[in-house]
Amino acid sequence: MSFPGKPPKLVPLKATTNTLASKDKEKNRKFKKLAPSEWGHQFIDAHVDVSEIDSLGREIKALKPKVEDLFLSSSGVNSTKKNIFFIYLLVSLGLAYHFEAEIEENLKEGFQMIEEMLSGEDDLHTVSIIFWVFRTYGHNVSSDVFRRFKGDNGKFKEYLTEDAKGILSLYEAAHMGTMRDYILDEALSFAMSCLETLVATGTCQPHLSRRIQNALGQPQHKNAEILVAREYIRFYEQEEDSDKTLLKFSKLNFKFLQLQYLQELKDLSKWYKEKEFESKLPPYYRDRLVELHLVTLPFFEPKYSRVRIMVTKLFVVQIILDDTCDRYASLREVESLGNAIERYYIYVVYHYLYT
Repeated sequence: MSFPGKPPKLVPLKATTNTLASKDKEKNRKFKKLAPSEWGHQFIDAHVDVSEIDSLGREIKALKPKVEDLFLSSSGVNSTKKNIFFIYLLVSLGLAYHFEAEIEENLKEGFQMIEEMLSGEDDLHTVSIIFWVFRTYGHNVSSDVFRRFKGDNGKFKEYLTEDAKGILSLYEAAHMGTMRDYILDEALSFAMSCLETLVATGTCQPHLSRRIQNALGQPQHKNAEILVAREYIRFYEQEEDSDKTLLKFSKLNFKFLQLQYLQELKDLSKWYKEKEFESKLPPYYRDRLVELHLVTLPFFEPKYSRVRIMVTKLFVVQIILDDTCDRYASLREVESLGNAIERYYIYVVYHYLYT
């Protein structure tokens, strides 16, 4: 072994043609024993009341038309602006999947009058929310809408720092930028500095300060919708202008999803125990069933329940194979395993295409 500027170092190697017997090979394997999962098998015994899930489903179905009436109650530019704010609430509360068609229709109509809607609008919170919603759903609103908030010196106006909600909305909107949205880079730097100051000085209401801290840790656009909903429900409940019907609907929806996830973990834990991974394999692999299920929650809607279960099982097998190759098997065994998987893949593809 040699490195530039250092004398070569000789490393003794010993070659042999003898192979260890199978039992001796197992005894001489060196791997770090990993601790079992912190969650254990507690979800196997979790109590999930199916009748409660059905009851919540009926309540959600009965309340949905009332929420829809709030959404589609009027028409015109001002009402379209109001509906966009309502869409923002639906997304933040984890309810948007209930109204996908209505949202798309409203945004399609709203985008046609976007210039009229933003003309003369000087409220930072309003402009940022409209921008965020349209960009979230793939409508390319120009980032130039934020130039109205910059002074003659080319910097964002000083009075904006007093608008905590506006700055938070600007911060979230700035994460929706593309490579050419240079003004959003400036907006992100400005908003982040303002938010950090607001948190440090404690000038915001406690529930708003908590939301700001969460956003600084993980902006909404980059977070899982169900995790955003969990925090936003708590925030929205403490807002003075919160709508009681919408709040109730969001709580019922979250509880319904929570019970569904619990049922999935119960089924997955039973499957995991039935496969007897712990007794059939040495403790060289990571036992992360619950964490792997959490990874699937970006697909948080009820209709993706089977997808979450299947993907979690796939991840479990994948992580065991990964640890087998990295932590346990010899190079020759890894090559043999890789060849076997490749042959199996070819067989599956052939069987799928030609039978």
